[in-house]
Amino acid sequence: MSAQDLITFNIGGQTFTTTLSTLRRHQDSRIARILDGKDADFKVISGQVFVDRDGTFFKYILDYMRTGQITLPAEFSDYNGLAQEAQFYGLHPLALWVERNSHRSRVEVLELRFSVQETHGFFQIFCSNNKTLEALARRISIFVEHPNLNGNFPHLPQNSSTPHPVPVQRPSHHNMVFHCGTDQLARDDFSARFVTIEPDDRKLLNSTNVLGLLVDTLLKDGFRLIDTRTVSQEEKTECYMFERSRNTQIVVLSETPRAEHLRRQDTQSQLGEGKKK
Repeated sequence: MSAQDLITFNIGGQTFTTTLSTLRRHQDSRIARILDGKDADFKVISGQVFVDRDGTFFKYILDYMRTGQITLPAEFSDYNGLAQEAQFYGLHPLALWVERNSHRSRVEVLELRFSVQETHGFFQIFCSNNKTLEALARRISIFVEHPNLNGNFPHLPQNSSTPHPVPVQRPSHHNMVFHCGTDQLARDDFSARFVTIEPDDRKLLNSTNVLGLLVDTLLKDGFRLIDTRTVSQEEKTECYMFERSRNTQIVVLSETPRAEHLRRQDTQSQLGEGKKK
């Protein structure tokens, strides 16, 4: 590829470099017609094509022209702005998709219920996105010391003072439960449940500390706390509500009618030449 095959855009002060072949993939678009130099909104200044538009959206415009798809970050919200830019550059299939999908909900909700009973802290987590819950469950480990308590863990070594991992419980696809704390086996003998939440490697026994780490983990994962309330005064149950935008969207868009028409014409032309031979 030579330097003549490259073209640099200056969109509102941000520069982007692409190839002429990328521009030619969308023959019906306004941006492809800059090659004839007749569009007053596209000015060549110091070897760059200057366009007085918002460069924030041009990354997505260029991604679509290169691959036929766009990747929107989870926090993206200005669908109207992206649709306007797609219309300006003459990428009508992209503008139409953005307009049709701008109203869709992109928020997932997570509810954390926490209660304290004597020496135990109990946790219940519900989430509208099953994949989020699966990922969180893989990061939470429960370590039990004296796992033979009441015969609940007969498959683990007996009378062991070394904590052993046990999985969190998943009653359904959209929730999980676990607890931490201590049980008195005899006068001077205790069973303990510790909680670890990756990437933190501490084994926490105190339920308040576990709650703090869990909330901090959710906040770092992009959730925001939107509500707290007491569900039951008698059972000392507190509820924490979180929400966050959904994960990155990858949107694949079909060819424009003009591009498909040109492809068919090219195929028919090749077949015609083959027949002549």
